[in-house]
Amino acid sequence: MTIQSDAAPTPHIPERIRTALGLSPSGPHYAFYRHKGLVRAAHWINALCLAILFMSGLNIFNAHTALYWGNSSIFAHPILVLGTYYNDDGAVTRGVTTIFGHEFTTTGLFGASNEDGVLTGRGFPSWATLPGPNWLAMARQWHFAFAWLLVFNAVVFFIYGIWSRHFARDLAPTAKDLTHLPREIADHARLKFPHGEKARHYNALQKLAYCFVIFILGPLIVLTGLTMSPTMDSAFPLLEIFGGRQSARTIHFLCAFGFFGFFLVHVAMVILSGSWNNLRSMITGWYVIRGRKPS
Repeated sequence: MTIQSDAAPTPHIPERIRTALGLSPSGPHYAFYRHKGLVRAAHWINALCLAILFMSGLNIFNAHTALYWGNSSIFAHPILVLGTYYNDDGAVTRGVTTIFGHEFTTTGLFGASNEDGVLTGRGFPSWATLPGPNWLAMARQWHFAFAWLLVFNAVVFFIYGIWSRHFARDLAPTAKDLTHLPREIADHARLKFPHGEKARHYNALQKLAYCFVIFILGPLIVLTGLTMSPTMDSAFPLLEIFGGRQSARTIHFLCAFGFFGFFLVHVAMVILSGSWNNLRSMITGWYVIRGRKPS
C-alpha cells in the first residue's frame, strides 16, 4: 500500500504539530503494515485486563491499607500505610501516607477522600477502584477472572512471539541499539522522535521498555499473585522464593504501579509522536512514514 502526496496543506501547519495531532505528513509519505493481527489483539486484551486488574487491585488493597516485608503483618513496622485520622467524635479529619515511618498528609487522594460530600477514610478513592465502593468480595472476583484472562493471553502471545521470531527480530536490543541509547534518551527528552525509515523499527528505549514489561514485570506480577494463594503455596515453594506472603504482596503492589507508570509514559509517547498514526497502526496495522517509499 503506497500513498504519495506532494501538495502542501492550506493553511500551513508546522510538521511537528501535524505529527502531534496524528495528521499525515504534508510532503511525500507512504504506509506500511506495522502490527500483525495477533499482536494488535493481544495489545488490546492486555490493556483491558490491566485496567480492570489495577482498579480491582486497589479495591482489594483498601481492605488492609498497609504493606510489610516477610511472612507476617508486623503492624509496628510497616513499609507503607495509607492511613486515616479521626477526631473524638469518630469523624475523619485527614488522610495520611506513611512511608518507612515518614508521614505525609494526602487528604483527598490517599487515606481519606470525599464521598457524597463527606470525608471518608479509605486507602484509594472510589473513582480509582473497581467497584467504586469498598467491596472486597466483588473486587476479588473481578481480579481473579481477568488475571487468568491476562495469563492466557500472555501465553498465546509468548508462543507467537517465539514461533514468529517477533521477539528476536523486533524486540531484542542489539549492540548497535545500546550504543545509540544515550543519544536516544537525549532526543526523547527534547521530544525529538525518529522519522522516515528509522520510524519503521522500535528504537532502543522502546525495546528495553517492552522487554522489561514482557519478560520481567509481567512474570513477576503473576508469580507474586500466585504466591499469595495458599493453594498454590501447598504445591509450589513460591513463599521461599519471595521471602514470605507479605513480601510477595509488597512486590505485587510495586509491580502494579510499575505497569501504571509504563502506561502513563506509553500514552504520553503515543500522543507526542503522532497520536492518530500510532493509534491507527494498533487498530488497522498500517503506519504512515514521512518520505518516499524505497524502491
